[in-house]
Amino acid sequence: MSSPPPKRWRLKPVPDGSVVQGLTYDRCPRTAAVLLAQRGIADPKAAARFFRPSFEQLHDPFRMAGMSEAVERIERALGDNERIMVYGDYDVDGTTAVALVYSFLRRFTGNITFYIPDRYTEGYGISFQGIDHAASENAGLIIALDCGIKSNDKVDYATGKGVDFIICDHHRPGDVLPSAVAVLDPKRDDCPYPFKELSGCGIGFKLMQAFAQHNDIPFEDLEPLLDLVAVSTACDIVPVTGENRILTHFGVKQLNDAPRPGFKAMMGMANVKKRLGVTDLVFAIGPRINAAGRIEHGKQAVELLLAHEQSQADEIGLRVDGNNSHRQELDKEMTRDALARFVEDEVLRDAWSTVVFNKTWHKGVVGIVASRLIERYYRPTVVLTESAGKVVGSARSVKGFDVYEAINACSDLLEQFGGHMYAAGLTMPMENLEKFRTRFEEVVRATILPEQRVAEEEVDMELQLDGIDDGLLRVLRHMAPYGPGNMRPVFLARGVVDGGQARLVGEHHLKMRLHQPNAPRCAFDAIAFKQAHWLEAVKRGDPFSVLFTLEENTWKDRTTIQMNIKDIKSGTGELLVGEQVLASATAS
Repeated sequence: MSSPPPKRWRLKPVPDGSVVQGLTYDRCPRTAAVLLAQRGIADPKAAARFFRPSFEQLHDPFRMAGMSEAVERIERALGDNERIMVYGDYDVDGTTAVALVYSFLRRFTGNITFYIPDRYTEGYGISFQGIDHAASENAGLIIALDCGIKSNDKVDYATGKGVDFIICDHHRPGDVLPSAVAVLDPKRDDCPYPFKELSGCGIGFKLMQAFAQHNDIPFEDLEPLLDLVAVSTACDIVPVTGENRILTHFGVKQLNDAPRPGFKAMMGMANVKKRLGVTDLVFAIGPRINAAGRIEHGKQAVELLLAHEQSQADEIGLRVDGNNSHRQELDKEMTRDALARFVEDEVLRDAWSTVVFNKTWHKGVVGIVASRLIERYYRPTVVLTESAGKVVGSARSVKGFDVYEAINACSDLLEQFGGHMYAAGLTMPMENLEKFRTRFEEVVRATILPEQRVAEEEVDMELQLDGIDDGLLRVLRHMAPYGPGNMRPVFLARGVVDGGQARLVGEHHLKMRLHQPNAPRCAFDAIAFKQAHWLEAVKRGDPFSVLFTLEENTWKDRTTIQMNIKDIKSGTGELLVGEQVLASATAS
């Protein structure tokens, strides 16, 4: 079995000793204090806020620029029985946002509808077709969620048809804001809102919080909506810090304690029987919601999230799950096809970028395949297919490299493109494909840094396996929810060996039971996903080193501690960036 390229291991900077000492107390051992300090938590009060999120820590929604105007316009629409259309993108963030705002406002008016654009006929964001549909239904107000911040022409078009816009977006604005009644986006240069990293659904929640506050509706009435915010935050890969941490904490609790029928259906389809964590939202729920928009239509996901009866949710859930299964098959088939190109094409193998095209590939899955290719060939990647006579596709990037800017350098070859540092979409005429392939490779070669061409794992700290105790596990449990800005801690254990139980799980995964020779009785089950190529080396019995996270694994009602192996290296020395230099200097 071929192995992926080796990763570089980098130890995070050691926090200031006085900060660590100030955080160390009976229920917070030194190991936990180091982890907190690495996450910018500098004193016990900050640690208390981190470990005990509360709604009192949320910001006043009216601090967001445009919020008063937005609430006032909704009040006027309700007072005049004006038709409201809730409009959102077809991905997880957009569909959860639509479900949230639509379901809450529906309590106050029956004159409300929702709209999700078709991924293939309308594309991302606000469309002229969607506005025409709103006008045909006599909607006077569109609340746009997770889109619209650069849709100046669409908003002007709607104004000409007598349709107002409230825009709730979290993407970076352009130089000129759309001429909407209100533009809610914490990333506006003139927005004083303290937290800038809400998801699109999170901004929709803040709008509903402001509406409730204005009408003296208790905050408790909003709490059932937090499951939607948690799913959007987890799946849209926004930082799980600040308000996002609070909203996700209580949203995950809502999902576990009183899941809405739609989420309950998806949990059943995914065979999730334990208490949900953020990882389950990302890998079990998110792909199913996304599959609706990729394979059929995003409105299917909204209908599932709005279902009141479990029987109705189960019925829609079966269709959503079928779409997800179809997406998985397409993913496997397209990835296999794309990887075969590297075997056949020496130029592609030796390139610093990946650009692959097949006119039969499914447009809705090319972004997923780009991510798969980066796992195997770590470099900026563009996967393209044909749609309506054009070349269309998605780009994904490696850590630190701005793929949006690389594509921007090819913009004269493109009809349209958009995205951000790590992901982008693009469209070009068929005749420009080879020119784009050449130009993109030239741009990557000229701008990528040497360290950006090697995958890297950040290490929180070294840990002896006999240092894994109940105190550490308790702290790790309370550090959740995890995500960007608060990733699950990664530990390094040197010189581990398998107790003779190493075996394959499926074709690609490796199951072991690891210990260190100086403490053979302290052994832990370990799972190494997609690392089956290490089986023979592990079986030889020579000590090796691992990066791992700790998790609780429940099997047949029994919960044990399991090491989730992120990466493996032979031997015990010169593993971390800088160690080789240090070892050489010491030797001389």
